[in-house]
Amino acid sequence: MGAPKTRADLAKKAMAIDKVLVSLYGTPEVGHDNDPLDTLVETILSQNTTDANSHRAFLALKARYPRWEDLLGEAPRTVAGIIRSGGLAEMKAMRILDALALIMRERGELDLDFLVRMSPSDADSWLSRMKGVGPKTRAIVLLFSLDMPSFPVDTHVHRVTKRIGLIGPRTSREQAQTELASLVPERKFYSFHINLIEHGRRVCHARGPECPVCRISRYCESWNARGNAQT
Repeated sequence: MGAPKTRADLAKKAMAIDKVLVSLYGTPEVGHDNDPLDTLVETILSQNTTDANSHRAFLALKARYPRWEDLLGEAPRTVAGIIRSGGLAEMKAMRILDALALIMRERGELDLDFLVRMSPSDADSWLSRMKGVGPKTRAIVLLFSLDMPSFPVDTHVHRVTKRIGLIGPRTSREQAQTELASLVPERKFYSFHINLIEHGRRVCHARGPECPVCRISRYCESWNARGNAQT
């Protein structure tokens, strides 16, 4: 299968891949009942570590500080000690404390529900004022907790979409968010994002991808470039 040349070709390819992934992994249920502030903190904790480690760190933090207000003004060293299991503890502690301080300073309370009354672009812009809260973290808060159209690109999504050719080989994660959002209908953002992650975990590994058994290999530029194109 030749490399698509137009945006319409890429969008058609994305939907063909989505159809296969849904047949493999199902259609994930969309859940937007997570508190956006909880989602923000847990996503900061998830940076550069596994989901298991970040969730362990999140639960430890919530056990020590049941209300985020209890965390305000805490010493970064103390917070870092609690979230050590999530890795990069000192940096993440500072980012969490800085984010909470900004919200309290700007809003007078620790609550991000007000963002739902903004446009997606304005909500993203507001969150971007937080130090260390990058595009992926903001997109996760918007998509997972605020029911706003946004396409988060984590390491799995970036790797898989780059290999299959939905994005270019030099496309950054930030660029990929915009490009993939332009290819996929908004109603598909959540399920396509989740299923790409699942495929990256199960089949399209960072090392040793299981290409011969991959159900989307027919669409994959990396696989076809090695002379495996199907006729």
